[in-house]
Amino acid sequence: MITFNNVRKQFGPHVVLDDINFRIHKNEFVILTGASGAGKSTIISLIIGADKPSHGSIEVDERRLDVMNNSQLQLLRRKVGVVYQDYKLLDKKTVFENVAFAMEVCNEPDDMIATRVPEVLEKVGLLHFQDRFPDELSGGEKQRLAIARALVHYPHLIIADEPTGNLDHENVKSIVKLLEKLHKEGATVLLTTHDPVVQQLVNGRLLTLEDGRLFDSK
Repeated sequence: MITFNNVRKQFGPHVVLDDINFRIHKNEFVILTGASGAGKSTIISLIIGADKPSHGSIEVDERRLDVMNNSQLQLLRRKVGVVYQDYKLLDKKTVFENVAFAMEVCNEPDDMIATRVPEVLEKVGLLHFQDRFPDELSGGEKQRLAIARALVHYPHLIIADEPTGNLDHENVKSIVKLLEKLHKEGATVLLTTHDPVVQQLVNGRLLTLEDGRLFDSK
């Protein structure tokens, strides 16, 4: 599913990632941990092709990102559901419209949108909130909405970047349980976190970033 081969990433003289090698197999649940600034978000940017390695190669679905053109990268990103800590919701759109927008920008037909959006909202437990606006939702509900939006294109891979960072303990457990449910349904999940509580809640393989190097618990 994802392979990093001798990847280095540096910004000017500053080396963020140094000789990173790992492989995430299809339908794995992997936790990527490390202190703030350790390079977790940089790894995500590399996986979705938003950034390129300074050295080495990256494969997603057995395809090398460095040989893809922009159109091919856009198609790949549609099959990767990314969930961010800050939700990235559209405040002036309803719950339904926030999810629908992710399909509209890909020129999906209206009938498909009308069918798919309620499906993903029901999956994350927000169907009865579809007419509410983001500022009427709790933190946990906002994160569920962000996850719903990430699911609209039937992603094979779900990347959750510190999705529980702004949540209380009960909502942390709720979001982790939802991600585990999606994993059991067949998705590969990569969850980044620096929270030891999250690490204890998830039954998955642990990758740890420290000083630009990666350690695999296997």
